[in-house]
Amino acid sequence: MHILVTGGAGYIGSATAALFLKAGHQVTVFDNLYRGHREAVPEGAQFVQGDISDRGALDILFQMARFDAVAHFAALIEAGESMEQPGRYFRHNVVYSQNLLDAMLAHGVKRLVFSSTAAVYASKNGPLSEDDPYRPANVYGETKLMIEQMIRWYHRQCGLKYCVLRYFNACGAMLDDQGRAIRGEAHSPETHLIPLTLQVPLGQREAINIYGTDYETADGTCVRDYIHIVDLASAHVLAVEALDERGAMTYNLGNGQGYSVRQVVETARQVTGHPLPAVETARRPGDAAVLVASAEKINHELGWQPRYPDLKTIIASAWEWHRTHPKGYDGS
Repeated sequence: MHILVTGGAGYIGSATAALFLKAGHQVTVFDNLYRGHREAVPEGAQFVQGDISDRGALDILFQMARFDAVAHFAALIEAGESMEQPGRYFRHNVVYSQNLLDAMLAHGVKRLVFSSTAAVYASKNGPLSEDDPYRPANVYGETKLMIEQMIRWYHRQCGLKYCVLRYFNACGAMLDDQGRAIRGEAHSPETHLIPLTLQVPLGQREAINIYGTDYETADGTCVRDYIHIVDLASAHVLAVEALDERGAMTYNLGNGQGYSVRQVVETARQVTGHPLPAVETARRPGDAAVLVASAEKINHELGWQPRYPDLKTIIASAWEWHRTHPKGYDGS
């Protein structure tokens, strides 16, 4: 298949584009490079710079090549920022995604894999299944839920085939056969726990902040399910290849194992050998107490299994990336 990857210069999009290519698919990456990196686009993928807000650019893109499917990653993704700038998130994520859907259908492209999030769910003290109640704790999660609802209606009314993949915490780095990091997190600003923690041993920050120590969890800090970027990307390959057979799919992607903020920091201490001082501070708005996946459905239906579920393995791969690329893609 020829797959269009929107946001394919970003962390998850570029890793997925690389695995699409490895699986034998043709890939075109469409990215505005606002927070993506041209250097992250895998060799072998065609790159087109543009924005899904621009319907004219989308029409030219779809006229330029015949795409069989779209993997849609392009979005604003910071939960905290979404609470401060809700209008921006509704516009960029919801309105511009509708722009993409309309362009797809206008040009006869009816296969979609959508990058969603566990933030659509209400927090729960136990693994979340796809049928659990929705109650986003932040605007970011709300925008993703609204896009999911749009997609389901486009499926019902317009024949769009789709797979919604609800990510839990994507992390880690893609390594080559020699164990060298070739693709990892490089957000600016960085807000994710593991890369922020690893900035401490790199001398880029003095300590890691722990936001909230009074949650109803074993050690009082938030609990999350961490999934390696390669495992996450591999699920997209299975999903796009199953679209014709199944037509409409929604799956969680996680390891089914929750780790607290304190556990992540302690594991990073073990991996890096650094004392990693931590500063306890107040909760942030929009943080759910517990988000842990049940991925039984995608395991049963598509045969997906995480290859790198161990937190220490995940953090070790991330450390290899940040240690060798302390400035991300902007030079070492």
